[in-house]
Amino acid sequence: MNNPSTVRILRLPAVIQKIGMVRATIYEWLNAKSPRYDSTFPKKRMLGVKSVGWVEAEIDEWLTRRSKLI
Repeated sequence: MNNPSTVRILRLPAVIQKIGMVRATIYEWLNAKSPRYDSTFPKKRMLGVKSVGWVEAEIDEWLTRRSKLI
């Protein structure tokens, strides 16, 4: 059973699987200079020098908000 206070970090392959979008789309959503920029998409977190991840709860909240718009 998951502890509600536990923060789960998702790496890019897990984010791709969870939201059903490709890597390029995710990075376009994160790029403020892109015409596809989405300021509501959760920001990536630096886990190390060359590794990033996303907080799963933030991805879940984003998906919930997005599903209400459709």
